[in-house]
Amino acid sequence: MNERGVHPIAEESPGFLLWRISTQWSKSTAAALKPLGLTHPQFIILAIIDWLTGKGASQEEIGRLAVLDPKTTAHLLRSLQVKGLIEASHITDEKNKFPLLTTTGAKMLTKALPVVECSDAAFFASIDQKNSKIVTTMQILARANISKNDGDP
Repeated sequence: MNERGVHPIAEESPGFLLWRISTQWSKSTAAALKPLGLTHPQFIILAIIDWLTGKGASQEEIGRLAVLDPKTTAHLLRSLQVKGLIEASHITDEKNKFPLLTTTGAKMLTKALPVVECSDAAFFASIDQKNSKIVTTMQILARANISKNDGDP
């Protein structure tokens, strides 16, 4: 190991590369969603609520899947409710609020999903996703590190 760490150049550091790529990807996705009036985190929350429809997803579960702290999750849910994209379910459990997409929210997600998928396709166009192990590698990393942080977002 040299004085500056084990990686002689930044492009050999997996952590730096992940940071750089995830930041670039997030910026490109945010730009694609801007015309719809959605932020990237708002889109993620809408998609998670949709994925969990019928399962009674609590605010805590949504935050865990989005890897967000409870305060940020609550803020995002409130902003989506103000926009009329989600509403509280009729389940009255004060500890666990179960948000649902409104009709407007479902329409917004229907518009936003292809926008994000197109943005993703453009961002990842430089790699052959069918023959690449990138998705499998990311799934392994996500599983390994989420389980280490149970209880933390």
